[in-house]
Amino acid sequence: MRVLPASSSFLRIVVLALVVAALTSCSLFQRGNKNDPAETLDVAQLYSRGVTMIEGGNFPAAVRIYRRLIARFPFGPYTEQAQLNLAYAQYKDDKPDEAYSTINRFIKTYPTHKHIDYAYYLRGLINFNRAGGLFERYAGMDMTRRSQVTVRQSFDDFNSLISRYPQSRYAPDARQRMIFLRNQMAQAELNIGLYYFKRDAYVASANRAKSLIETYPGSPQVADALALMTLSYRKLGQTQLADDAERVLKLNYPQHPYFAGHWPSYPSSLWKLVPFYNRGR
Repeated sequence: MRVLPASSSFLRIVVLALVVAALTSCSLFQRGNKNDPAETLDVAQLYSRGVTMIEGGNFPAAVRIYRRLIARFPFGPYTEQAQLNLAYAQYKDDKPDEAYSTINRFIKTYPTHKHIDYAYYLRGLINFNRAGGLFERYAGMDMTRRSQVTVRQSFDDFNSLISRYPQSRYAPDARQRMIFLRNQMAQAELNIGLYYFKRDAYVASANRAKSLIETYPGSPQVADALALMTLSYRKLGQTQLADDAERVLKLNYPQHPYFAGHWPSYPSSLWKLVPFYNRGR
């Protein structure tokens, strides 16, 4: 009969010790959780505490409370509303990615919730603020010169709200924000057209101006787009097209600086080094 080596007995002792240590740590962890008020409050009390944190502006605490509520009570009306409140708290805590993920999950999970219109509105707000953060706006950075991906997404989010719930209490504000976003996207198109024009890419600048007019009719940037088309066609030797664009410009915007020979005007690149130069422009 073969005798087991001494190392085998030692191994069993080590394994047993690890198991005991693990059980002890779990017991301590559970005792620690019992000392956490969030583990002893019922769902209504937890929800109420989260509301208190939001009202007091303590959004990180609200996030923790609502996450714990959802983990302890995965079903029920309090849990549904807690998920909506969680998204709002994350949004106010400057966690746009987490907030967007939470609100998307809410919309997919509770498509008939009584506050679903607010969910669509909040989703638009999240991207609206992400399109131009607080620092960028305070510093006066021209947000139309940055990527317009989140601008377009925010516009689509608000449009979803208006399309589905035109009578929602949030619809009027959403419409106003859509106008702002639409003008911002139009300005971004104009910036690209002017960029091409400055670099003698006149076909590209004319096409950008034409696209702006067709895509964003009625926006304030239409006047500049007509001026840009006129100048671009002149540079290309397309006299008839240039005359047509100029005639439309004069008919609708007779005071445009183009007619005084003051357009376009490009600010010196040295001004870009001045802090807050664009603020309020």
